[in-house]
Amino acid sequence: MCDLHVHTLHSGMCTVPVARRFCRECYSEPVELYWKLKKRGMDLVTVTDHDGIDAAEELRRYPDFFLSEEVTCHLPGGNEAHIAVYDINDRQHVEIQRRRDDLPSLLAWLNEQGLIFAINHLFSGLTGRRSAADYDWFETGFTHMESLNGAVVGRANELAVQYASYFRKTGLGGSDAHTIASAGSACTLVRGAACKQEFLDGIRAGHAVALGESGGYFRLTRDVLTICANMFREKPWTLALSPLMLGVPPVIFVNYWMEIAFAERWFARAVSGKRMPSLSGASLARPSLSGEVSL
Repeated sequence: MCDLHVHTLHSGMCTVPVARRFCRECYSEPVELYWKLKKRGMDLVTVTDHDGIDAAEELRRYPDFFLSEEVTCHLPGGNEAHIAVYDINDRQHVEIQRRRDDLPSLLAWLNEQGLIFAINHLFSGLTGRRSAADYDWFETGFTHMESLNGAVVGRANELAVQYASYFRKTGLGGSDAHTIASAGSACTLVRGAACKQEFLDGIRAGHAVALGESGGYFRLTRDVLTICANMFREKPWTLALSPLMLGVPPVIFVNYWMEIAFAERWFARAVSGKRMPSLSGASLARPSLSGEVSL
């Protein structure tokens, strides 16, 4: 098992206006994160920081670690998407960053290199606006999709399962954890894989199974407050902003329902005119580490 979507303090600054000047996306120390993931039962460990690989300097010494990244890419229509690219080296990271604003070029290069890559949080508004043309790119350009993201609402994951199933994509799972507490809450299993190469080969062959839990209101609220607490610790002057923390729970509540509406709207538009199969209730149940959802 491996959590295929997880962040460290090397993911850069948050994207919230104004706060991006002083608040990080994540405050998790790489080594602390590594041991948390091992404690959660991960056989392999990777990190997918935003457009960066600096965490590797502390983690290369572990034989079960491999380097990945989450690439911020601009689609031909101008919208933003996050693409996870797995098991890369330093040189490949440089080449990926050179191409990330040219999706056709990036996809061609990734395929030429034989790398595994996936589109992340398919039906979440985390990366902003969407268009129908974006989903045409997701359908034709990707063989792997994140079907279980531990930081997005359950309905978005349910619809990602349906989408991946219909288009015969391999679904992957990852926590998208920006705090230590949430690391390993979702992951990817390849049955019978005894080493990294067998695990990756299994993903290529379509034998991956996504396990874990979606992001619930209470977990998301906890994680945001944890990030704020770490911000206060790193920059004590930001304690002057602590009264604003009272607004976090209601903001998360509103965003939770906005995410559901976003997922419903864009799933409907993405499959418009396509005859989607009717999936059983079991296929749409919230996955857990003790019960698998096979795509």
